[in-house]
Amino acid sequence: MNGREKIAAALSAQGTGEIPAVICYEDIYIRDHWPQLTASPWWDALSPDIERQMCWRREVITKTGQDWFVLPAFYSREERRSLRLDVRADGVYRYDRRDGKPERLAEPRIGGWSAVGQPESTRPIRLATGYEEIAALVPAPEPMDHDGCPDDGREDLAARLMTECGESLYPFCHVSSPLWRGYSLWGFEGLMLMIARRPDAVRYACERFLAQSLGAVRDAAARGAAGIWIEECMTDMISPQDFRALNLSFLRPLVEEIRGLGMQSIYYYCGNPGDRWGEILSSGADALSLEESKKGFIIDINDVVDRVQGHMAVLGNLDAIDLLPHAREDALRAEICRQIAAGRRNRGRFVMSLGSPVTPGTSVDRVRLYCDLVHALG
Repeated sequence: MNGREKIAAALSAQGTGEIPAVICYEDIYIRDHWPQLTASPWWDALSPDIERQMCWRREVITKTGQDWFVLPAFYSREERRSLRLDVRADGVYRYDRRDGKPERLAEPRIGGWSAVGQPESTRPIRLATGYEEIAALVPAPEPMDHDGCPDDGREDLAARLMTECGESLYPFCHVSSPLWRGYSLWGFEGLMLMIARRPDAVRYACERFLAQSLGAVRDAAARGAAGIWIEECMTDMISPQDFRALNLSFLRPLVEEIRGLGMQSIYYYCGNPGDRWGEILSSGADALSLEESKKGFIIDINDVVDRVQGHMAVLGNLDAIDLLPHAREDALRAEICRQIAAGRRNRGRFVMSLGSPVTPGTSVDRVRLYCDLVHALG
């Protein structure tokens, strides 16, 4: 079986006999390990040139050795005609002929967007609470043509990747759950306050976020995606009652749309599932992915499998923070074997994965060793 076949089987009711290997959030891995993954300069990640995009992506796919890849959106044809990158002594600039204004590009920061290494959050000056204000900040999705895909060239890079990799590797896209998208509107503190004080406004925002997410899912299907990764963060900090009312009621239609378009869904619940296992398992998703044990809670893969009982696929939660970068090879091998054995008990509905993104200090060789061990042992 190739990578695409393994993951498709693992996420199906039949399960897989050959365990696939993946890492989550490969964009973070690529950002933090760019010089080790490709000979291309960092600004090629922003280039409007499809050939430059294909060059570095081929290198990343080859060096990593995992069984899936993210299917990206891209510049439109008009944007590609108008944009160019200019490498100068004082930096890299993107020029747009439509307005003639140069934009200096910043090299992505290893480890993320905090310049001082401290926790950061979106913090709006004031919270949007009125329906009209929320509607203005969360616009309706762009209309698509009759084929369900914008005919403006934004799919051209995806089409090239599908031609080269789509049959052998599993193509997928990311969306966020409608409730979690409220973070972009209100920030963490604001989202928690709004859930407590203005659940009606949160519900209205979720309705609009759901419409946007449904549009993104349809766009992904038109690009050729086989699966959708649904991200959910920090909602372990709200009550199970609010989780049901403001999360599940919007998550389920999203999952149903993914299935209706012939794709599979992976629900990544980032947080402690302790008091809401029933709600999480009732999402309707084809697969569940959870963090490794950390932040004061324990998530053991055998306990996850005991709860799931083969009713959905499970992704592994190998420790990406300590074990992956630092453990001896025999310890890494033993943990992979333990997780695969748990996955076999889930009727073979299992994908070997990490509990969180690869850390900046984890070498490319270690990530490749992890993938190779999974393929050998699974």
